[in-house]
Amino acid sequence: MTVIAAYLYRNGRRVEPVSLDHPVHCASDSSEFVWIGLFEPTKDELRTLQENFGLHPLAVEDALKAHQLPKVDVYGDQLFVVARTAHLEADSIAYGETSVFVGASHIISVRHGSERAHSGLREQLEAAPVLLGHGVDYVLHAILDFIVDGYLPIVETIEEDVLKMEHRALDSFLDRGEVIRLFTLRRQLVQFQRMLGPMSALCAKLEHLELPFLDPEVRPYFRDVLDHVRRTEAMVGSLREVLISVFEVSHLFEQQRQGAITRQLAAWAAILAVPTAIAGIYGMNFEHMPELKTQYGYFIVLGVISAVCVALYIRFKRARWL
Repeated sequence: MTVIAAYLYRNGRRVEPVSLDHPVHCASDSSEFVWIGLFEPTKDELRTLQENFGLHPLAVEDALKAHQLPKVDVYGDQLFVVARTAHLEADSIAYGETSVFVGASHIISVRHGSERAHSGLREQLEAAPVLLGHGVDYVLHAILDFIVDGYLPIVETIEEDVLKMEHRALDSFLDRGEVIRLFTLRRQLVQFQRMLGPMSALCAKLEHLELPFLDPEVRPYFRDVLDHVRRTEAMVGSLREVLISVFEVSHLFEQQRQGAITRQLAAWAAILAVPTAIAGIYGMNFEHMPELKTQYGYFIVLGVISAVCVALYIRFKRARWL
């Protein structure tokens, strides 16, 4: 069985491991509950949990497919929460899914595609039995907070790449590979932002949700998770704007470079047009051309060509075309 951990907790302390093949009877208050962690379980394994803990079949089906947007569903006295995890794989953002079944005396997390296990989170909560002793709603907050905290390193890593590209765009021209990288990052940030929207709605709904096993005092904790999601959304939005500005600056510099090259070509073409025009006139080979008999005509024409070309060069140089 793909069980990472399954324990009974009483007053915030781990009591004993539990078997998933048999139902577990807990006290009616929140001081005693079962916390089960699964990683990519099979259909039969989830069916077993459904029978022993009374999970809703629609929630079990959603947890098995693992292709859901973040959401909160209420089934009677039980809660079903779907959150999306994210991590970097090479230069791209990969997504996973964590489904959480919450009841008065149980909380079951089902992970798909997430590289960050909850073992460290479990140890951290077990080290603070006062908080863990409040019940399943505080565990749910801890899981969501753990997932949302994983978003920040992704944004910070992408931010470093974007800032490097920004400096390079100011120093030199971006090559084709870097431009493709800009558009790839922008597309990934758009997808990431689309996922953050439902996550914000999820946390906002949990903040105002009323269920018997949800302590009203836990609402500020869900509000804190919501603040983290919104802060991440703001950072992603800022990064998208920076990416657009980097591309626009690179495009502007490229246009300026092309304009400078065009001006240089136009200036040299104007300078070369003078000797070309004069040489063309005297190359027509008409019989009656009075200048052909001039004793110093050759040197005079060369002087005129040189003077005009120098004057044009100085004029274009002052205009910064050369």
